[in-house]
Amino acid sequence: MEKKTHVNDGFEAELGEINGDAKVIDTKHTFHDIVENGDLKRKKDTEVDGYDVGMGHHIAEEEKGGRPAWDNQVQFLLACIAYAVGLGNIWRFPYLAQTYGGGAFLIPYVLMLIFEGIPLFLLELAVGQRLRQGAIGTWMKFHPYLGGIGIASMVVSFMVGLYYNTIIAWCFWYICNSFTDPLPYANCPVVNGTEYVSECVNSGTTDYFWYRETLNITPTIDDTGGVVWWVMVCLILAWGLIWVTMIKGIESSGKAMYVTATFPYLVLFIFLVRGLTLKGSSTGVTYLFTPDVTILANPQVWLDAATQIFFSLGLGFGGVIAFASYNPKKQDCQRDALIIALTNSFTSVFASIVIFAVLGYKATVEYETCLDGNINVVLDYCDLPEGTITYDNYDQQIQGLNTTWTNCTGGVPLPSLPYCNLQDILSEASQGTGLAFIVFTEAIINMPGSPVWSVLFFLMLLSLGLGSMFGTVEGVVTPLFDLGLKVPKPVLTGIVCIISCAIGIIFCTRAGNYWVDIFNSYAGSIPLLVIAFFEITVVAWAYGVKNFDDDLTWMFGGPKSIAGWCLHWYFRLCWLIISPVILLVVFGAYVYTTAIGSFEYAGWDGDGSQTTQVYPWFAIFVIMILIVLPCIFIPLFWIYRWAKYRFFHGEDSEGILVDKSWSNFFSDMFFWKNKY
Repeated sequence: MEKKTHVNDGFEAELGEINGDAKVIDTKHTFHDIVENGDLKRKKDTEVDGYDVGMGHHIAEEEKGGRPAWDNQVQFLLACIAYAVGLGNIWRFPYLAQTYGGGAFLIPYVLMLIFEGIPLFLLELAVGQRLRQGAIGTWMKFHPYLGGIGIASMVVSFMVGLYYNTIIAWCFWYICNSFTDPLPYANCPVVNGTEYVSECVNSGTTDYFWYRETLNITPTIDDTGGVVWWVMVCLILAWGLIWVTMIKGIESSGKAMYVTATFPYLVLFIFLVRGLTLKGSSTGVTYLFTPDVTILANPQVWLDAATQIFFSLGLGFGGVIAFASYNPKKQDCQRDALIIALTNSFTSVFASIVIFAVLGYKATVEYETCLDGNINVVLDYCDLPEGTITYDNYDQQIQGLNTTWTNCTGGVPLPSLPYCNLQDILSEASQGTGLAFIVFTEAIINMPGSPVWSVLFFLMLLSLGLGSMFGTVEGVVTPLFDLGLKVPKPVLTGIVCIISCAIGIIFCTRAGNYWVDIFNSYAGSIPLLVIAFFEITVVAWAYGVKNFDDDLTWMFGGPKSIAGWCLHWYFRLCWLIISPVILLVVFGAYVYTTAIGSFEYAGWDGDGSQTTQVYPWFAIFVIMILIVLPCIFIPLFWIYRWAKYRFFHGEDSEGILVDKSWSNFFSDMFFWKNKY
């Protein structure tokens, strides 16, 4: 091939011949031969790389290449699945399904998934992949004044990570205590050689081990009670594991995702097979999916369904944006969003089947124990032969004896018998730590080979927690790193982990469980709804769905089939109208229920019972901080940037919305006018 240099009006290029055809290579732009609709077209690198399309104008030179990347697409999908599928899928979704009519709860859940969850998830994936920045950098690309949205996401991720890793620490403690037979929570401890501890007798073995042996809990949140050293050691271990795993960013944590994303499914499948072979498992699964459609008239059902979808997918935390920023510039993020969101919801349903198969077994054991006690009392008082009363004829026999008790007991009144009802036992709803560390462990101790099942169960919780923590910490570290901090990323990750561990000591005190409940209830609630509303407003309304559609088309192409056109219209209508309306309604309902609700918690008394307590003033103050602190950064950052530019002669504002022609505000909504 012969090459020549040609200068024309200051334009320098190289001329060559390839198979007799002239090829021009601009020394400023590389030209590529692209086939479009069967026609060969020559385009500059800025067109091929998308820097001349939509948001691409605002990708800085240093961001066009050199950013860390996933090894492959599977690794990215597993990372997002591990982040989205967390402890809430195991203990919150089953609780909500149990509370709200079983199968009937799936109706609002699926509707909220379709109209709220998936559209918002795709939006975060798309902006992260397109702008190749963390949460703060992404929203500052839209406008320098909007960096507060990213800061709010980072603060929420930081606050959630504080308590979430404490749960991982508890999992470490239970794993360490699962290598004995019998399990330490299978029997009450003995004092004075002959007597069982009264607190354990009154509360139950699993309750006692959780509240006394693990947490050593105080009766109220006012009494801090000092640090529980074994929990603190486990917390240090948990944060150390997070740092070691993330020390090289996604290069190291991405490898860990192969385990944290797949191992829980293996354990769930094992528990499913084992659970379905236990007596009473079918009763639990049937109870779960027996619909009570009348419950749909309760507005709280729809609110809880919306918040479950929202928080389960990790929307508003910044982790999704951070993960997507390591994607190739051209990747079908629409397909990825559908795969991840549907996998997350499938996991919730699958985990519920497993949980209720085991809980059905537990309820059956309790029910039969109750019947055995009543049967023995009646046989003894009435002097009846063994086998007269069985499980099958219990109700009939007891009802028949109602008229003859006086005669069969020789005039001695029969003691009142406990009421045994399988459905009542199944309806005793538990969620969160109560379901994992008390109710489920009670079922485990009744299984043959219980130590093996205990190890498997808590290893599964550990994997789920770690997968979510990787994304949560990434939602803190990536925005800070993208801001240009002159700190190596491993060091920055270590600093975040050390600070989080130091603050997390409050959860290691004897009152720590009360603080975990506060953070769990309020750290990731209203702020996430506010963040998501600003995100969708900025992209769909300020930037414009039509312009956003150009970016999506460049990343993965336009619709090419009937299904593609359906998805095309579905996503854009949700971004433009449906999802913002749902967010506003859910936000208003959430604020209303929080305002009229009472700030109460369940305190653990030393006698093994629980009493309702009112949060003291300092706890309510912390609740207000958890709600307000992330949100306040949005207007504060806006004011700071405006004041810096207005009064301190800051640099000129640059951003997608700064350069936007606002005379096209309404026309930028007309996505249907785009050509594909």
